[in-house]
Amino acid sequence: MSTIRIAVIGAAGRMGSSILENAAARDDLEISTAIVSPDHSGDSILSPAEVEATDDLDTLAGADVAVDFSAPSAFVDAACRCAELEIPLVSGTTGLTAEQWATVDEASRKIALLYAANFSVGINLLANLVQRAASGFGDAVDIEIFEAHHRHKVDAPSGTAKLLARAAAKGRNLDLDEVARWSREGHTGPRSDDEIGFQVLRGGDIVGEHTAYFCVDGERLELTHRATDRGIFARGALRAAKWIVGRPAGRYEMSDMLFGE
Repeated sequence: MSTIRIAVIGAAGRMGSSILENAAARDDLEISTAIVSPDHSGDSILSPAEVEATDDLDTLAGADVAVDFSAPSAFVDAACRCAELEIPLVSGTTGLTAEQWATVDEASRKIALLYAANFSVGINLLANLVQRAASGFGDAVDIEIFEAHHRHKVDAPSGTAKLLARAAAKGRNLDLDEVARWSREGHTGPRSDDEIGFQVLRGGDIVGEHTAYFCVDGERLELTHRATDRGIFARGALRAAKWIVGRPAGRYEMSDMLFGE
């Protein structure tokens, strides 16, 4: 098997550093360039890949595929440059505006582009199971999503909790924005038939835990994923990077890789 050359965009960040670390430990992958923001570029060498940091997008030219965990504007710039160079792109950057997504979608007409909010293989398998369970239970089920993270996480509920809730809503042919119950306090009244509730825990050093509860009269199904190593996200992204090389242009998701959907 030939070695795949990977460009890492956002290489100085937490996920970028994890991508470098996990790629450096493999024989089938090689880091071709490590792209960072201008504030982090210069003569610095990023370990353990021992690659020089740069802010020059032209260095993408030597890559077979690019992996991006940067910032919205940097992701958009990278998508446009990858489209010009015909290099497939994998990204987990969040927070894009509708206008920025339109630019990314335009780029995906020229290259294969896989986007995911969460690259854990287990989480994406869980989302598939959640959708199937919601569909199987039908209208009779009450659905709740629980998530727990470390005390430093600043947003709630997590993006992954929302991903699971959207999968549940899709299984029930519902619009999550219309049925989500983000919190409960005081005299809330009885639960509605369609609502999907969220429960949040923050504490300690919890990497990530998510459970989807399906409650009906007489029984309860719980589907749970627990992350114990942040490296799962980098390893999932690298798996996606290998998979997308040679794919036709278009927008892809993790489900396309895992299930051929």
